[in-house]
Amino acid sequence: MVQSYGGTDDAEHTVDVHDGENRALLGDDAIPKKVQADGAANLTSSVSNLANTIIGSGMLTFPMAMASAGVIPGMITCLFSGSVAVFGLYLLSLCARKAPHRRASFFSVAHLTFPRAAVFFDAAIAIKCFGVSISYLIIIKSLMPNVVLSLYHDLTSPDTNPPEWALSGRVWISLLMVVLVPLCFLRKIDSLRHTSYVALFSVGYLVLIVIVCYFSPPKGMQPPGEIHLIHFTPNFISTFPVQVFAFTCAQNLFPIFNELSDNSQKRMNIVIGSAIGSAAMTYEVIAVFGYLTFGSKVGANIIAMYPSTSLFIAIGQFAIVILVLFSYPLQVLPCRNCLDKVFSDGKSLVQKPVSAEDEEDDAEDDEFHHEMTWFKHFVLTACIVICGYTIAYFVDDLHLVLAFVGSTGSTTISFILPGLFYWKLTQHDASAKVLNRAALALAIYGSCIFVFCLTFNIIQAVQQS
Repeated sequence: MVQSYGGTDDAEHTVDVHDGENRALLGDDAIPKKVQADGAANLTSSVSNLANTIIGSGMLTFPMAMASAGVIPGMITCLFSGSVAVFGLYLLSLCARKAPHRRASFFSVAHLTFPRAAVFFDAAIAIKCFGVSISYLIIIKSLMPNVVLSLYHDLTSPDTNPPEWALSGRVWISLLMVVLVPLCFLRKIDSLRHTSYVALFSVGYLVLIVIVCYFSPPKGMQPPGEIHLIHFTPNFISTFPVQVFAFTCAQNLFPIFNELSDNSQKRMNIVIGSAIGSAAMTYEVIAVFGYLTFGSKVGANIIAMYPSTSLFIAIGQFAIVILVLFSYPLQVLPCRNCLDKVFSDGKSLVQKPVSAEDEEDDAEDDEFHHEMTWFKHFVLTACIVICGYTIAYFVDDLHLVLAFVGSTGSTTISFILPGLFYWKLTQHDASAKVLNRAALALAIYGSCIFVFCLTFNIIQAVQQS
């Protein structure tokens, strides 16, 4: 039987649904019945958006993570975490092919595997993304006064002080919401490609600072502490989860899959490998040069270790604000999509089996093309942005809450769900036996990380109380 399948242009292409590669991966019905090629994103924008989802302020902690174990273990654990993340994303991309064409989501895949838990999965992902988005606003709120102070003193007389309003974090997040709000209302992730380009340029600037300051230390920088190739410390227990969660981006894998013009498995592998690879390279460079610069004295925020005695460093601090600023909409988008599924009955999202009646009645295909209404899109986006802004305005520290959200939400969407989804979908596929077992192993690994990090956070919360 031949069915339509989207290619690289707007024309319809025909593909045999019994194609060996697709059948080996996910069965004979891996390609939906009748579909139109409606993806418009290219490889560059897809890689940039996924990389921007991955790379965040957590990269500033990698030098401290390396200091807790030494150079060699630090590099190995970073590469290991990146490799596990690649495998999880690869499994999700395979599962996406089982969902209705270009309607892949955690909700739609869950309906094919664990339908009764589909709504709970999306609710958990929405809470996770919402919490991360709030943390971005709080980071901006705390960083902008320092950035203003540094830039003001670098560009004017050191004896003068900036206006009082310019040192208020609440004022800055209020002003910057003017930039963020229009971006948050964009419907497609590909529309955020330009802001992702700018954010990744900021990452490149931070990498440049770390390298330059190692070879040419600025005036006033403290001498380094001890440097070890292998040296495990008790802090390794608390810093290892930082590396694990630093590659979290599964919440945007499905939107990218849906929007990529040619979303063949080969192209998706390029997107996943390029995004994770660039993130791992960035983390490794910052970790190695940051650790070699400060040794055992390195702190949790590498950029804060450098003295703000030059415009070069001050601009680097502002680059972090830009990075976090343009990462915010990439959390709002999956949060909104998940909430849409939570508040929908899900009937239009479940793909029905192909039958003779379906082939005779092409009008029924329309029910598979679920689109969020503009009213619902507006209401959900407005609620996410307003609630997030209100919490960030009045709260200064969400560290403990985000620690629990990260240890549970990030682990679930990055390891547990990808493993369980693929394991369930290929449970009776003899050709995918090895990958099926590997997927189950990933789910077990994620469960262990879940329990470990949650236990660790509970112990920390008890000790701090």
